[in-house]
Amino acid sequence: MTQPTHTHRISGGKYYEAAQHQGTGELENEWLVLYRDLDKGIDSIAKLHEWEAGWRRLEKDDCPLCLGSGIDPIKGVKYKPCGHCYGLGKVKGDGEQATEQWDVADIALTIITPLREKLESLQRIADNPAVQALLEQERQQAIIESTARNEQAWRESTGYGPGGQRHTGD
Repeated sequence: MTQPTHTHRISGGKYYEAAQHQGTGELENEWLVLYRDLDKGIDSIAKLHEWEAGWRRLEKDDCPLCLGSGIDPIKGVKYKPCGHCYGLGKVKGDGEQATEQWDVADIALTIITPLREKLESLQRIADNPAVQALLEQERQQAIIESTARNEQAWRESTGYGPGGQRHTGD
């Protein structure tokens, strides 16, 4: 049996990327991906940009049972964690299931470390004075536009003056 190489980002499932080809005819400038849905046994074709947006490559440490989703695929209950990877979606680097709490801790650390680095990088960007000035400028512009919309709505609404108009001090 063919091993899955990809899974769908939203609906999950097992997919095998068979090949990539240059399109012909109406699809002459498009790259096409030929793939097989291993659950249904159906061969299909997708445009490369759709394939990259909709499917993700399985990593070597993704859980072979839930394919990295962390959801129990056997019971089919979305709020139950996978029993093979304890809901982490990952297994040990060699593809083996975690057998003790320290293995689970090591797997969790491999998930947390890149996320922490990404968060710190984003924090450095957000702390940049130029970014702060731009955010403040955007906030001031939003306040000005909101005030103008509110004032215009007030002026156009009915009032208690002659002909239902508002007295604006003119």
